[in-house]
Amino acid sequence: MLKVKRALISVSDKTGLLKLAKVLKSLKVEIISTGGTLKLLKQNGIEAVSVSEMTGFPEMMDGRVKTLHPKIHGGLLYLRSKKSHRDAAKKHRIKPIDLVVANLYPFQAAARNAKTTLAAAIEHIDIGGPGMIRAGAKNYQSVGVVTDPADYDMVIQELKSKKGKLNETTLEALAMKAFQTTAAYDQAIARYLRKKLLKSKDTLPPILDVTYVRHRELRYGENPHQRAALYQRQDDEPRFLFQQLHGKELSYNNILDLEAAVDIIREFKETAVCVVKHNNPCGIAANPNLKAAAREAIECDTQSAFGGIVGINRKLTSDAAAMVLQMLPFFEMIAAPAYTLDALRLLKGRKNLRIIQVPHLDHIGPYDLRFSKSGILLQDRDEPIYRHEKELVARLRFVTKLKPTPQELKSLLFAWSCVKVVSSNAIVLVQGKRTIGFGCGQMSRVDSVRIACEKAGTLTRGSALASDGFFPMADNITLAHLHGIKSIIQPGGSIRDQEVIDACNRYNISMVMTGERHFRH
Repeated sequence: MLKVKRALISVSDKTGLLKLAKVLKSLKVEIISTGGTLKLLKQNGIEAVSVSEMTGFPEMMDGRVKTLHPKIHGGLLYLRSKKSHRDAAKKHRIKPIDLVVANLYPFQAAARNAKTTLAAAIEHIDIGGPGMIRAGAKNYQSVGVVTDPADYDMVIQELKSKKGKLNETTLEALAMKAFQTTAAYDQAIARYLRKKLLKSKDTLPPILDVTYVRHRELRYGENPHQRAALYQRQDDEPRFLFQQLHGKELSYNNILDLEAAVDIIREFKETAVCVVKHNNPCGIAANPNLKAAAREAIECDTQSAFGGIVGINRKLTSDAAAMVLQMLPFFEMIAAPAYTLDALRLLKGRKNLRIIQVPHLDHIGPYDLRFSKSGILLQDRDEPIYRHEKELVARLRFVTKLKPTPQELKSLLFAWSCVKVVSSNAIVLVQGKRTIGFGCGQMSRVDSVRIACEKAGTLTRGSALASDGFFPMADNITLAHLHGIKSIIQPGGSIRDQEVIDACNRYNISMVMTGERHFRH
């Protein structure tokens, strides 16, 4: 057990500080402090000694040098159990410091502000704070280090119940959090400076220094016997932000499906609606009329849409909300960037329906990160096709004798955006700008074609087909012909491309090749 007799308090975020300081005062703990923290304590009748008075040196260099002194770091670092350390402390009149309460200059907040200059950001880099935190945490058996205002109540309760003492378990937990805090802080600085100072912007980061903090515990994981929590990235990068407006608590699977739905609807510049089940779409439609888009997306596969998630890339109106509620007796969640008041009122009529607002659909970073058992996989984000549609159209290869009509080409490009968000091997069938059948996640591409056609039924006649990868054999084309498919878009690049083209010519099917693929594993 550590008896707290002397505490050093120096914080940027002063939330809850006075409550802790008053408890320390009641326990007759000597308090040492600096700058604005010292002023706040004295204004509230809490006696404290300035660091300058303790060290004999004033704060200097615009506050850059305050706590960098042997009387501070010696008081934190010396081993109480080691005679040579005790003798050195006595010789140099260094008193032990038993508790450090410190948090850091808000560098992350300054760096996120577009108006912050490089020079201003550098002045927000805390030097003394991390030094004190690390020194105290290194000597955690003799020093308590409190870096998070959220921990004040726990520390207060223990100090009160144990007459000014902290136990070993608490000291260990505080030390671990202290090092995590300074590590994340240094990572944020390194990321910012890399952005500002690195001459070449095209290189992938040589060190991937991402830190995630636990945001919320979840009821369970993919299955009830698995524990789960949502961790969110602690840095200045754009991230996936959402707000739950209504309904049951989100589960692990809900979050995965929510992100899948948002990934789909952000692919479309025009008004679009999707329905997602188990991370894959079972319906996508683009239509200037939001109500019609909702109806067409659900109609693609009403059976699979039951219990699914609805995603919308426009402000949801009451007539579109009514359409969704009418067509889907049960669905888990709906996500949109905004809702009208009438739409919210209608949706909230379903007690357990999770209503999610995602205000910034494009608020994502430049990379995709995926955790694997061997590490973290990082890749450039596969940008929405509409952002470079003109370039795509310019490089399309019209490889068959029959060319798609302008209307068919529009359907093919829509299908190309849809197949991009479906698990490989992926096949998507469309009529106009609405999906009618999906084949996904199959080991054989011809099986994906077969499943998509079975889902679409008689609607395959005159439809357009998109494939996320090339066709390895002409059997896919024969199957498409049997179901009346009239146009195809695919990457090309197979050693049997000519066989595939010949089959299309034989069956009077138009086909274009994009020269790029969109696998989604």
